[in-house]
Amino acid sequence: MADFAPVLKAVVPAAGLGTRFLPATKATPKEMLPIVDKPAIQYVVEEAVAAGLTDVLMITGRSKRSIEDHFDRAYELEDALRAKGDEDRLAAVHESSDLAIMHYVRQGEPRGLGHAVHCARQHVGNEPFAVLLGDDMIDARDQLLTRMIEVRQRHGGSVVALMEVDPDQVSAYGCAAIEATDEEDVVKITDLVEKPSVEEAPSNWIIIGRYVCDPAVFDVLEKTPPGRGGEIQLTDALRTLADMPGDQGGGVYGVKFRGRRYDTGNKLEYLRTVVQFASERPDLAPEFMPWLREFVRQNGGE
Repeated sequence: MADFAPVLKAVVPAAGLGTRFLPATKATPKEMLPIVDKPAIQYVVEEAVAAGLTDVLMITGRSKRSIEDHFDRAYELEDALRAKGDEDRLAAVHESSDLAIMHYVRQGEPRGLGHAVHCARQHVGNEPFAVLLGDDMIDARDQLLTRMIEVRQRHGGSVVALMEVDPDQVSAYGCAAIEATDEEDVVKITDLVEKPSVEEAPSNWIIIGRYVCDPAVFDVLEKTPPGRGGEIQLTDALRTLADMPGDQGGGVYGVKFRGRRYDTGNKLEYLRTVVQFASERPDLAPEFMPWLREFVRQNGGE
């Protein structure tokens, strides 16, 4: 295995306006919408920590202070729970504040994912780092990020997570042209296209919200002009890196992911995610599942 610097830091862009969830997100960050009783953003931070990344930088924006508050101590609440002897809820409150070493920086204006990632430069420095998008949740049983870090350690460069989708879905994502390697789940990325039409798409393999980036991405992002939607796209920077030599931080690899992914970026998928998580909770499923079956039956389902 080549001697590449270890991945120790995670960057979580969370500065979006959440317009698809208005009016709920007028005053509440979309990342704080609960999956049953835990905000979606906490699952993302837990995933980073499970992969060994306990230094987490959150890229936030205006009206996102509740994210910082969630991962901070809440002494008055803790004292009240302690006085009641409510140890279970006290442990749940402590869980979020004890997860990781959290840092925050604001993205002054919404100029795209590439710009948000560039905001992490001062904190990350000249180290490789992971990027986890808050809209994408990966099941804790599927250790995707750990696998991506292993690939980075072996090959260097940057690594993206890929999922195969139906052709009519490619226009909503960045799409990759790929070449096989000697590992079944690892491919070399030869080209990337942001939100292509079906006709323009180089494959059915789309990038989902997990990246492991070489620090060379920062210099590339600095020179990357606004792309689709007038925003600075991380996909465009990775496309440049794919053509750069390895000794300059170039090369982009993909990990084919066939596990469980939850997209909480739109209302329908968010609702499905909540139902799935509730259905697997041992404290909820015994009552929730019979109710759900009866509800479906009464409303014309099988």
